[in-house]
Amino acid sequence: MKRRVYIETTVISYLASRPSRDVIVAGRQQLTQAWWETRRSAFEIVISQVVLDEAGAGDPEAAHRRLALIEGLPLLDMTSAVETLAATLIEEVPLPAHAAADAAHIAVAAWHGVEFVLTWNVAHIANAVLRRRVEAVCRRHGHAAPILCTPDELMEDPDV
Repeated sequence: MKRRVYIETTVISYLASRPSRDVIVAGRQQLTQAWWETRRSAFEIVISQVVLDEAGAGDPEAAHRRLALIEGLPLLDMTSAVETLAATLIEEVPLPAHAAADAAHIAVAAWHGVEFVLTWNVAHIANAVLRRRVEAVCRRHGHAAPILCTPDELMEDPDV
């Protein structure tokens, strides 16, 4: 059975965006493309309605490219329990109120037992300083926290 990866919207955005002249952004785009082409098939990819909503926002042409990439991916349910866990993450980690979608990504993955959240959001998701607090909140609510990581961290086989 394949391990599950929740793909957060920043990954899709890097895949769908035009090449950047910013060296950091360009590097992330290349890493993301490499992961998508070489490692994606090793995992069961899942998303949530939050990803669909974020991917569909903004410039219509860019939104179309983003939505095309995730079309047909399994959608995890956003239950009231997931929403409660997300609100708890905002309050107890704490995360800023404007990071509600970030908390929802973590909460839906934790609630559904997804092993990894793949993201380029290092401010509120793949953040080493916040990681222990996120894990503690998830644990207190009966869930294992997903591993919050960037595509370069999942380039190798995690079973090795």
